[in-house]
Amino acid sequence: MARPFTPKVVTANALLEGDVIYLDANGTWVRALGDAALYKDAETAEAALATAAKDGMQVGAYLADAIEGATGPEPTHFREDFRRTGPSNYAHGKQVTGAADV
Repeated sequence: MARPFTPKVVTANALLEGDVIYLDANGTWVRALGDAALYKDAETAEAALATAAKDGMQVGAYLADAIEGATGPEPTHFREDFRRTGPSNYAHGKQVTGAADV
């Protein structure tokens, strides 16, 4: 028996910078999870992923579980929460500028 669908966001890594990126409702890549589109049905989520995968400026697009939060999608798994804050080897990027969507 198939598992019931849970809401998803489309996420990938920007090819040039390596940043974690998310697909918004307009089909544009954004760097804040709170600005991402939250797909609530499998058909729409798969269609968005298929379109995103054709974009040559990103790598590794996939669907990640998320829930609707007060300021946009929120991760349901620690991996996605960890990814949105940027690299962990030392403070740089999102961690320094305060741009992490935490």
